[in-house]
Amino acid sequence: MALSVSGEFEIEASPEQVMAALVDVERIPEWSAVHKKVVVESRFDDGRPRTVRMTLAVLGVSDTQLAEHKWIGDEHMSWTLLESEKQKCQEGEYRLVPTPRGTSVQLTMAVEPKVWVPKSVLRQGQKQAVRLIRKGFTQFVLENYV
Repeated sequence: MALSVSGEFEIEASPEQVMAALVDVERIPEWSAVHKKVVVESRFDDGRPRTVRMTLAVLGVSDTQLAEHKWIGDEHMSWTLLESEKQKCQEGEYRLVPTPRGTSVQLTMAVEPKVWVPKSVLRQGQKQAVRLIRKGFTQFVLENYV
């Protein structure tokens, strides 16, 4: 069974600016230390990534993943894991909501590893991922899209 985690944070940027940063998936390694390589394998007609292959390394464990992305305007992006060496499934989404100061970023992620991992360890890892995304992604948006 997949374990879910969610988080919410605000970025002083418009939803369009935040979405532009999400679309720029090849640059994820610039703001996420666990992502070692990101390659877009296919795109939608509008140029947004459809299938993306990523190589990650977390606590000395590497994984290569292929995920399918879906986009709804400048307010929603989701992904579904298609292939992975270490995970049975992974789904996630970013929902962007305009605020008076910028954009509320609502992140939800569900992961199910192929090998047994104590729920407490998995939950701790997911919460850390949300914290790292909040910090790294926010800085990336402010430095490159505002």
